[in-house]
Amino acid sequence: MHETMIAQSIVEAISKEAAKYDAKPIAARISCGQLNPINDEVLNFAFEIVAKDSVCRGMTLEIVHIPLKGKCKNCGETFDFDIYSPGCPACKSNEFSIEPDAELLLEEIEFEDK
Repeated sequence: MHETMIAQSIVEAISKEAAKYDAKPIAARISCGQLNPINDEVLNFAFEIVAKDSVCRGMTLEIVHIPLKGKCKNCGETFDFDIYSPGCPACKSNEFSIEPDAELLLEEIEFEDK
């Protein structure tokens, strides 16, 4: 299961940061692109299971999906790509390229106040 491997990596990264700051993590936010095949429910479930025997137990995980970007070949505008209305919103051109999808990133970890 792809999400289990991702959950394990997230728990490992958060655990290292928690040890470095000697703090209890309570929440984290990750981001990923639209084409990343992550199922939010499955990832949250996997995270809960993987985290149960770690310092991450009981944490909440927020998953933010970054919109896919397009770049107009006519006017140079960069825009959020909309599959239902493909084209440049500025000049209405249908000549555009799709930018690389956003990577999966651990954006933020919130720690418990001491």
